[in-house]
Amino acid sequence: MFSINEIQDQIIEEFGIFDQWTEKYEYIIDLGKKMPLIDEQYKHDRYLVPGCQSRVWLHATMAGDKVSLTADSDAIITKGIIALLIRVLSDQPVEQISQADLYFIDKIGLKEHLSPTRSNGLVNMVAKIKSTADTLKRYH
Repeated sequence: MFSINEIQDQIIEEFGIFDQWTEKYEYIIDLGKKMPLIDEQYKHDRYLVPGCQSRVWLHATMAGDKVSLTADSDAIITKGIIALLIRVLSDQPVEQISQADLYFIDKIGLKEHLSPTRSNGLVNMVAKIKSTADTLKRYH
């Protein structure tokens, strides 16, 4: 099991092989296509991430001190972005999710290459994951 920072470093290394942002977008889209599907029962308003231009559903469960995340989106780029976040944060200890510094976002240049609305959605996805983890921690 890799730590949050080890996974972020892997992602930074993977994105480093691409010279053009079009290639990075293609990779993000591919990650979204490969992401396991969220159960249809979680594709309801209760699981929507607020403040995203496209619809993003997020579901979390807790086993022991680790949070497991699943998600989906109706937009292909957004689905790839949430796939990256899930890769970094899913199956990690709840305390580490709450306190995670997601430096990979800036290191790969993701935020600066997103439209303002998608960039805002990214911030909202991170906030929703962290608040969901905090909520799970309180009830377990």
